[in-house]
Amino acid sequence: MRLGLPLPALMGLALIAVPRAVLHDLEIIHEGTFVNALLVAVPLLIWVVVVVAARVPRPFPALLVVGAFYGIGLAVVHQVLWSVDADLGGRLPPWAEQGVIRTFAVLSSLFTGLLTGAVTGLVAWACTALIRRRDYSTMRD
Repeated sequence: MRLGLPLPALMGLALIAVPRAVLHDLEIIHEGTFVNALLVAVPLLIWVVVVVAARVPRPFPALLVVGAFYGIGLAVVHQVLWSVDADLGGRLPPWAEQGVIRTFAVLSSLFTGLLTGAVTGLVAWACTALIRRRDYSTMRD
């Protein structure tokens, strides 16, 4: 399937959203702060702007792929930077508890990435549709 942008560009878009996860996991930035909000919103806005400006014919699948790469980036960051001290009730050995928690963290990261890609893909698709409609309307006049 053609995504309208080269694979390195899709990966690059995903990577611009990863620094927030690094800074958050290192406790350098915190939820609810202006800087955190910027680091959440600006990369996603860039995703949409790049896909719309490049006139990607199918923005939803393109940004879904970006979201998948983003989810992989989140998973890697969390696995490297999180120290898990959770207790699941003591019914499992500590190594098994670590495995359960880390597995769910990976799945959660992948889901978050895909959901982010889907939402931004829908926004980009809507923007693209509006622009095409405007262009078609202008051509008819």
